[in-house]
Amino acid sequence: MTSLKDQLLKAGLIDQKKAKQAEKEKRKHDNQARRTGQSEQDEVKAAAQAAREAKAERDRELNRQRNQEAEQKALQAQIRQLVQNHRQSKGAGPGDTEYNFTHHNRIKKIRVSTKVHRQIVLGHLAIVAVGESYELVPRVVASKIAQRDSASILVNNFNAQAVETVEDDPYKDYVIPDDLMW
Repeated sequence: MTSLKDQLLKAGLIDQKKAKQAEKEKRKHDNQARRTGQSEQDEVKAAAQAAREAKAERDRELNRQRNQEAEQKALQAQIRQLVQNHRQSKGAGPGDTEYNFTHHNRIKKIRVSTKVHRQIVLGHLAIVAVGESYELVPRVVASKIAQRDSASILVNNFNAQAVETVEDDPYKDYVIPDDLMW
């Protein structure tokens, strides 16, 4: 059986000078690898291990991103469910008014009845963005939505300090009669 070198020489693809130069380089490379204590196999193994580690890191990052997106979708679904179950009527009809609020630095309006307008101003109702629409929900539901995604709450006029000052009213024990005329 003839070697590859002999076959290439016989076919005329290489000449004797190139064959000797290739053998010399191979010996030089082998000697250098033997002196440093590393072989080509070690280098190949190290490169393969580094590639596996890089792929594993990329896979972990992709999985983390997928999990984060899944959590966001789940939170948005919970918000939609809360709004759908607790949305309040806007009561728009004859004699209704517009309530102006901002969303993404733009002024938006919804038409509501005067009673609903008053409830929004007092903080009993909050305005929530669901997709491209705006819904009214009670203050308690708005606080649950804010725990999941505070950016969904557009208007919530509830002021906890005002409630505390009303509770600390020194005249709360004195009842004012309804028929009192001044």
